[in-house]
Amino acid sequence: MTQDPAENAKLKDLAQHHAPQGDTLTTDQGVKISDNQNSLRAGPRGPTLLEDFILREKITHFDHERIPERVVHARGEAAHGVFQVYESLAPITCAGFLQDPCRKTPVFVRFSTVAGSRGSADTVRDVRGFAVKFYTDEGVFDLVGNNIPVFFIQDAIKFPDLVHAVKPEPDSEMPQAASAHDTFWDFISLMPESTHMIMWVMSDRAIPRSHRMMEGFGVHTFRLVDAAGGSRFVKFHWKPLLGIHALAWDEAQKLAGRDADFHRRDLWEAIEAGDYPEWELGLQIVEEAEADRLGFDLLDPTKLIPENVVPVRRVGKLTLNRNPDNFFAETEQVAFHPGNIVPGIDFSADPLLQGRLFSYLDTQLLRLGGPNFHEIPINRGICPFHNNQRDGFKRHTVATGRVAYEPNSLAGGAPHEVPPEQGGFHSVPETLGSPKLRIRSASFSEHFEQARLFWISQTGVEQDHIVEAFTFELSKLTVPAIRERMVQALETVDATLAQRVAEGLGLVAGGQAPAQAATLLQPSPELSMIGSGDGSIRTRKVAVLAADGVDDEAVDTLRRALEAGGAHCRVIAARLGEVNTAGGTRLRIDHTFATMPSVAFDAVFLPGGSDHIEALSDSGEAVYYLLEAYKHGKPIAATGEAVDLLDGISIVPDDCGGSLNGVVCQCDGATLETVAERFVAAIARHRFWQRDDRHQIPA
Repeated sequence: MTQDPAENAKLKDLAQHHAPQGDTLTTDQGVKISDNQNSLRAGPRGPTLLEDFILREKITHFDHERIPERVVHARGEAAHGVFQVYESLAPITCAGFLQDPCRKTPVFVRFSTVAGSRGSADTVRDVRGFAVKFYTDEGVFDLVGNNIPVFFIQDAIKFPDLVHAVKPEPDSEMPQAASAHDTFWDFISLMPESTHMIMWVMSDRAIPRSHRMMEGFGVHTFRLVDAAGGSRFVKFHWKPLLGIHALAWDEAQKLAGRDADFHRRDLWEAIEAGDYPEWELGLQIVEEAEADRLGFDLLDPTKLIPENVVPVRRVGKLTLNRNPDNFFAETEQVAFHPGNIVPGIDFSADPLLQGRLFSYLDTQLLRLGGPNFHEIPINRGICPFHNNQRDGFKRHTVATGRVAYEPNSLAGGAPHEVPPEQGGFHSVPETLGSPKLRIRSASFSEHFEQARLFWISQTGVEQDHIVEAFTFELSKLTVPAIRERMVQALETVDATLAQRVAEGLGLVAGGQAPAQAATLLQPSPELSMIGSGDGSIRTRKVAVLAADGVDDEAVDTLRRALEAGGAHCRVIAARLGEVNTAGGTRLRIDHTFATMPSVAFDAVFLPGGSDHIEALSDSGEAVYYLLEAYKHGKPIAATGEAVDLLDGISIVPDDCGGSLNGVVCQCDGATLETVAERFVAAIARHRFWQRDDRHQIPA
């Protein structure tokens, strides 16, 4: 995909505001600095003078460089891009940016983890934030969601409790960016409404392969409003065109140590390489008259609408095509707020959403120093704004004239109200006749059916991973009673799930009866990640192992095929530099075994060459590299003498007629082109979890 340079420059200008220019070093006031190496002193060895305004300005600015990090979603990365709707959505909404397929709406998208600090690792097991800021002609619209469609709690009043429970425990400040500790599971085990969400968090959804390969959800139920004032409920989805893919838990843990910036680096490098990440915006529309037929309350944020009940309508495409110019100015200072909506979009009475409408604005007042954070360039809309709000910390706008009130006659009544028919925002009228009560709706009382739906919709290997995740997390607890309580909670979801987790913890499932009789549920295939995507190998990363004597013909043939399909090949060896090939040429090495391990790649290619294979057979690092990739279900290809190396370390190949376990070897008489074709097909399948012996691999 290409981007028009003129258009890209125009969009970039929207986010910039008087960036420093020129080569001359000056103070903030523009005074040219002649010496930036020494403070002003009373003699060569005398005390520093207070009058050194250059020193004072520089140190003062440095002392105040940091702003409070976000309480949640502190660890994040972002990118600029555009959104285009496929066709006018006028029949369901009057939102201007959803009308014209030719209009490109600038966006800024931030991805994040929830629990960790700014310095935590990317690949921890956690919910991922997926926040999109649309710079529309009618104002800023923020769709602030996650990569999981439901949430832990039903009412915002419980949010501080949830976050306090999952954050590092206050006495020890441990563990960082992890939920595997007593306080979190103590809270979860006592909150039945969290059951559905915790199933998602223990699934592979919580350890995505990359931001480019994860779904996004608005979580809450919103409303779309048409020009006549009619409204309907809507759930927002982001569907990645590359499909939904995850890391193995072992990979995620290793990457946290090898490359704590794995997701951040992946996003940055993909955009720099022109592999622009793409998602389609999807809508699930429910007319108000149909809402009661769903069998659950649409206002309950712990529930989703199964896609086999209400299909997702894909209405437009989001493309990220430019990295930020400055992390702090853009990614760190961007302020998202669910209350930033435009005409054509409105809220529902979801009690968690209602609390977020207060919390996000309140948070920005502290983080960004007052009410004028909307004037920071990354937060500023592309449409003009006019109102009577004045002054305050960090005010940038220079308001002219003497009128700052309404109504007025001295300014001709301006700025004046705009009626809805001319584009003024108009809230959907709702009849609110209930008494004031601190009470939860009875329609919010069922907590286990959708958790069970999620479980039965997973493939066998995905269920295995959920069991392993629960076992790992609960094994880290120091209070046995919490483990026992969680096993009892899992019995309300599925007896087999509870039994398998109990066995891993050395417990016996208690056979507790479910809270209520389970209904006959039909699996929802869309809840599984397996088999998603467009079937291509675009942006996949393939490691090519090399030593002196490597078969350069095999390397060239497979590299051409892989790169033609959009994959990226990197040559890995024991050390940097170059190796001699069997054909007498030199092959440049991109990375070493230590600096770019197998967990950073999607597939591994082992070329032939007798001297090359002899050297790798004697290398513990190379053998481990192959075994680790095999253990993680990744496609592996071998040509020539390399087939014998795989046989020697008990990596079993496919039969030559098909792709049974993703190990593609050059059979008798097979051409390199045939191997390349089969390898491309294997990579398109992503993983081969059906390798029965992978758990016995010593890696």
